[in-house]
Amino acid sequence: MAIIDPNITDFTEEELAIVRAVIDERYRYGKEVEIELADAELRLNTPEGELARELTLCPTIYWQVNKVSFVIFKVGVQKYRCQFFYSIKEHYGTGIEEFNDIGQCVTVLLQIQADHEGRKFLAE
Repeated sequence: MAIIDPNITDFTEEELAIVRAVIDERYRYGKEVEIELADAELRLNTPEGELARELTLCPTIYWQVNKVSFVIFKVGVQKYRCQFFYSIKEHYGTGIEEFNDIGQCVTVLLQIQADHEGRKFLAE
């Protein structure tokens, strides 16, 4: 059973608007991308910097474009983690453990995924 940290609140309307704006800008010539809200259970770092044993329930933004899925996890006050994945076995991060700006988080996530697609295309 995951613990609930009272310091981790749901995404605000402002945070959601920023995410929507960045996604809309990225896919402005395609169809509208629908984002969904969910919760995910994550192992967060303890104040000592170690990985906690217990899972913490974290608000999550999820969206999918073609065959790739994206998630942004809110792990604290202005603290976000993100990743994209194609399947349970094929998932990727940005190389940055946590962001303190949600706009930067979603922008870097989309850039890394686009770069990955480009490399994947060139390899084929």
